[in-house]
Amino acid sequence: MALSKNNPTTTTPYTVDHNVRIGHVHLKVADLERALRFYSGVLGLEVTQRYGDGAVFLSAGGYHHHIALNTWESLGGSPPAPGTTGLYHTAIVYPTRAALAAALRRVLAAEIPLQGAADHGVSESVYLSDPDDNGVELYCDKPREMWPRTPQGQLAMFTRPLDLQELLKEAPLGTGLDSGPRDL
Repeated sequence: MALSKNNPTTTTPYTVDHNVRIGHVHLKVADLERALRFYSGVLGLEVTQRYGDGAVFLSAGGYHHHIALNTWESLGGSPPAPGTTGLYHTAIVYPTRAALAAALRRVLAAEIPLQGAADHGVSESVYLSDPDDNGVELYCDKPREMWPRTPQGQLAMFTRPLDLQELLKEAPLGTGLDSGPRDL
């Protein structure tokens, strides 16, 4: 929906409260159990609640939910066709580089193909798709004092190759699939 030229929100500057954050993402999936094996079995998110056979809520650290999965309008459905609008990816932020490395090790052990990996200056990211072809970014932020900036102090993010072998060296032992569910 485009904003009207007469709408005051287009001319009056507004900055959202600095405590506002993105709360969760709710994904339509074709097969709830298959999606659950990925988000819980591989990525390790915990199930916080199920709504019958049609939905499940998952989180990290006991939050009510970071990701919700449902089949209410998508049971047995197909992913959107390339070139259509919609969600580009869900980004899951890990607290440390070692935690990101552990997640990467589990993804590789599950033989989930990677679509990319990048150093963005402000973060390090690994890209893949879930079983319903929804884009997923696994990343960890770099400390703010390491973020690249222009001489004027503006943020200067970039995209450069990420050395996955170096990243994997930081994964704690026992973080492959052998340390998680065997039902994949």
